[in-house]
Amino acid sequence: MDDDLDQALTGVGSRLRALRRERETTLADLSATTGISVSTLSRLESGARRPTLELLLPLARAHGVTLDELVGAPLTGDPRVHLRPVSRFGMTMVPLTRRAGGIQAYKLVIMPEDPPKEPDPQTHEGYEWLYVLNGRLRLVLGDHDLVLAPGEAAEFDTRVPHWFGAADAEPVEFLSLFGRQGERAHLRARPKPKGPPDR
Repeated sequence: MDDDLDQALTGVGSRLRALRRERETTLADLSATTGISVSTLSRLESGARRPTLELLLPLARAHGVTLDELVGAPLTGDPRVHLRPVSRFGMTMVPLTRRAGGIQAYKLVIMPEDPPKEPDPQTHEGYEWLYVLNGRLRLVLGDHDLVLAPGEAAEFDTRVPHWFGAADAEPVEFLSLFGRQGERAHLRARPKPKGPPDR
């Protein structure tokens, strides 16, 4: 598994260079589009820098390709379905569900802003569950101002004013389950105890 991953990541640099040249784009132009420095882009293309999700997402978006295409991943499942990163509300979202309706799953990456953005809580119908993978997520929820670390989760009714963003100078990566009509994710913290119920 590690060998396959290393092999896929090794080929990213040459693919990035080929895509940029195909589109006749300079490193400076690509830097302006993605917010990634020219030196980092150059090191990615030469293979001197290992690609990360935070770098690959804006590059895939800028080149108009999927992450799978960028890393040369083998086709899995239905090859006609491609989940493309989408940028909305200052964040990059990768949809993880393909069906309409019901609970929708997303992987989100929020890059830090300089200066940091002032929270602007919003409300809408639905219910959301968040789980932080990497970085630290600032969640403003009603009167609460929380910072979630990797491995921490939050769930809330989205009719409560809410806002989230990177808590510090590092990107934050997290999973989101969202139900538009208020569907809730059913979580089980621990198995039911065996034996007779307490009286």
